[in-house]
Amino acid sequence: MPITLRMIVDQVVAPVPGPLGRYTQALTSALITSAPSGCEVEGIVSSSPPTEYEFVEAAFPGIARLYKTSLARRELTAAWQLGLTTSPGGGMIHAPSLFAPLRRHDRSVSGDQVVVTVQDLAAWTHPDSLTSASVAWHRAMLKRALKHADAVVVPTHALAERLAGIADFGERVRVIGTAPRTGLSVEATEAALRRTRLGLPSEYLVAAGTLEPRTGLVDLLDALGRPGVPQIPLVVLGPDSWGEVHLASVAEESGVDPRRVQALQVDDAVDLAAVLSGATAVVAPSHEDGAATDLIEAFAMGIPVIHSDTSTHLEVAAEAGLSVTVGSGGYADRLAAAVTSVVEHPSLADRLAVTSGDRSRAFSWRDSAERIWQLHADL
Repeated sequence: MPITLRMIVDQVVAPVPGPLGRYTQALTSALITSAPSGCEVEGIVSSSPPTEYEFVEAAFPGIARLYKTSLARRELTAAWQLGLTTSPGGGMIHAPSLFAPLRRHDRSVSGDQVVVTVQDLAAWTHPDSLTSASVAWHRAMLKRALKHADAVVVPTHALAERLAGIADFGERVRVIGTAPRTGLSVEATEAALRRTRLGLPSEYLVAAGTLEPRTGLVDLLDALGRPGVPQIPLVVLGPDSWGEVHLASVAEESGVDPRRVQALQVDDAVDLAAVLSGATAVVAPSHEDGAATDLIEAFAMGIPVIHSDTSTHLEVAAEAGLSVTVGSGGYADRLAAAVTSVVEHPSLADRLAVTSGDRSRAFSWRDSAERIWQLHADL
């Protein structure tokens, strides 16, 4: 009888799958392809329309089966928060988030085990960025995880340290990194055609995020408006406004011609590969620790990276990018100097492209999946 790892894949059919949906998709696929001999992967999904079941089955070739809960997503979310349902039963369950059936069990007796993933701590560090209901749910589920999870996966050591300041999971925490989104590649000719279709200039910087102050995008615009900084365009992977604040207005206030700044919402992995492959550099100016996915995907494309010195960025980059100290003042000036150095010195850009490509080899979904299989085996 095969050993079954039961993966919660509900996020791939959520109304807005988002980064967690991409993580779930990529990791589950890697778990299926890397399954040890005699092992298989089963998907767990909330009660959904038949078309969504078909979508999940098509998304994961080789999945053994789907377990379909009796409750729909909204009801299941509330039930798991309160521990009111026995669905979906026991076995080895792995959750790509805190959305998991966390309840009392003794794995030494039943063999049941539940592993959850903490992707971020926004509900504690920036509760104003979430709805009050979302904050309450995340905090309640972390409390349940503290009581009932057999292990907790986090993507970086930096996040593990911050988690320890909120909840003491002790030796149950495992650091298992992520990798670039699936399909992030494009042939050179196709990339050029896609960049033309997207209206991109011949040279540009790329930064991901919104105008929320902690992302550092406002600092980057201030830097690009400094005297003597090359007049290179900026492509922002994100919305063109944040609340009442608009990208063009902030650019103009920073001394940057708004025509040099372009916001793009890119969901297609091939389009993103085209955008990244044409960039002079990717800039990650965030003041605070985040997922650092923009760094990982820039490394995957062999693009020079300029990043702030947050603990997550330093850990993920491992000296493969050009680090800029956030500090308490003068950050925009330091960003301006870094951008100027990379744009005006091809030898530096070439060196950073090489270290970027080298660093990309540290991020593999197969490696992540194999470590998760080993985690469950250890448990």
